[in-house]
Amino acid sequence: MIAYIKGTVEEILEDRIILEAQNMGYNIFMPMASVDSVLYAGKEAKIYTYLNVREDAMQLFGFLTRDDLNTFKLLLSVNGIGPKAALGILSGLSADELRFAVLADDVKTISKAPGIGKKTAQKLILELKDKLDLQEAFQLKSQHVQEADSDLADLSDMRKEAVEALAALGYSGADALRAVKKVELTADMNVEALLKAALKNMF
Repeated sequence: MIAYIKGTVEEILEDRIILEAQNMGYNIFMPMASVDSVLYAGKEAKIYTYLNVREDAMQLFGFLTRDDLNTFKLLLSVNGIGPKAALGILSGLSADELRFAVLADDVKTISKAPGIGKKTAQKLILELKDKLDLQEAFQLKSQHVQEADSDLADLSDMRKEAVEALAALGYSGADALRAVKKVELTADMNVEALLKAALKNMF
């Protein structure tokens, strides 16, 4: 019904964001691990959505990428996994990590997701393995790596240096990139100041 919503992030709450679009505020439940590293109040965002209709409520679930939305729908196809459980899985694992875990019969990795025990992880693998293709999983992973490299290529030299410094400190490249991109550069800012500001975005 609603493919996506473009708007301004008004507020980030514990389990959802409020996105204002055309003078309406939408409550959108999202995987907060991805939200914390990318979104902030005042940011313009395009959120891919899934409308869950129940007898007593209508809920919007949102994702930063179409791939995450499609993975969410795939999880809903597993008997016994509802929207909140699917969201919990995508809060603990990226779509790429989930695909490879399913294809590798990696119960341990999947059961680390919030609210997912060993039995549920085994069931999820059993029901999803035939719906996933290893070659496609590698293609999607490669595409996501290229997108991240493209983002890095668009950065200024100072931002690149800050990303490299964060990576050297042990942070993942993706987290470092997101943290640095959040910082608004000023005329008097040097690499050290940028790095300090970016570090605040890592928590």
